[in-house]
Amino acid sequence: MPENIVVIGLGSNLEPEVNIKRALDLLELKVKKIAVSNLEYTSPIGIADQPDFLNGAVLVHTCLSRKQLDIQLKAVEDEMGRDRSVPKFGPRIIDLDIIIWNNEVVDDDFYKRDFLRRAVEQVINI
Repeated sequence: MPENIVVIGLGSNLEPEVNIKRALDLLELKVKKIAVSNLEYTSPIGIADQPDFLNGAVLVHTCLSRKQLDIQLKAVEDEMGRDRSVPKFGPRIIDLDIIIWNNEVVDDDFYKRDFLRRAVEQVINI
């Protein structure tokens, strides 16, 4: 089965340095990590009364399908204790999203969030 080239966006605003590192470690158990962008602090979007987010991107190779990888990303979030009952733009232990799948942008946040675009561009040329 051919390897898929994927960029995953990651963000956290609850103990972000610890949780980003832990998420990367857990991801390495599921995919082959190739490169990690610089991490950038950003102001929260939507709900201002919360800590700043630490955001970045990781380039990985995987034989998983897109659906299988999405399931694995949710499993990592769940293992880390992500609370899915809080508002969409509320505090996050970790947020993992597929941004690029085989050189195709699959998450519109890439076009809306400068910090995400910068992180992606650090790890892949699209």
